[in-house]
Amino acid sequence: MRTPQGLNAYILHAWDWRESSLILDAFTREQGRIALVAKGAKRPTSSLRAVLLPMQRLHLQLTKSKTQMEEGAAEVHTLRHAEWQAAHPLPREGALLAAYYLNELLMRLLPRGEAHSRLFDAYAQALHGLALSPGAPEAWLRAFELALLAELGWLPQLGEDSLQQAPLQAGRRYQLSPELGLVPSTEGQGLLAQSWLLIEQNQSQSLATQAQGLLQLSDRAQLKAVLRVVLHYHLGHQPLRSRAVLHQAHDLLA
Repeated sequence: MRTPQGLNAYILHAWDWRESSLILDAFTREQGRIALVAKGAKRPTSSLRAVLLPMQRLHLQLTKSKTQMEEGAAEVHTLRHAEWQAAHPLPREGALLAAYYLNELLMRLLPRGEAHSRLFDAYAQALHGLALSPGAPEAWLRAFELALLAELGWLPQLGEDSLQQAPLQAGRRYQLSPELGLVPSTEGQGLLAQSWLLIEQNQSQSLATQAQGLLQLSDRAQLKAVLRVVLHYHLGHQPLRSRAVLHQAHDLLA
């Protein structure tokens, strides 16, 4: 497969490689997640040093060849040039940790080499929203989690009882089961039928509209626990390391 020559991208994470280079996990609009080597990026004179920052939209130019890491490791593309495509403030305070949480979700759940252009656009909107509302990241997080689950095919129809294959009953609560879909809650957990219907109604809208819609839910506080069950099911037993990723990012930006 031919390596694309120009990609719209965000850097999800960077690792040191040898004395002067970096290995990058990048989320691109055209090809999804890819691995890159940025040769010499750590040198003081490198033009890449100040550009390869997380949460900044970049335009990447790659060489046609790939670089082989140590024996048995996957091949990675070689980065030739990178430049800022659009600048916006970095998320700060609690929103910064929230943004690294989104990065970790993408690294853990997205396979490499599969394009997800709608999810890329949703991620870009989430970063922008987090940067503008550092004290209120919850709606952006929940909206992106829903978009991610929908993009990967893990979100059922939200207007239908998956067991009965019938419309939701007004006033009743429904839980989101990772294996069964949307099912009636027997313990008062989950969301009200009208909340699921509002979420479904907004799914075709922009992430900003979806986040705004979540603020209208009377039971939105329960949505975090509902989605956590589904995400943990797909993530497996290894816990998320967002706090560790944040400390590593501080070292990168220092």
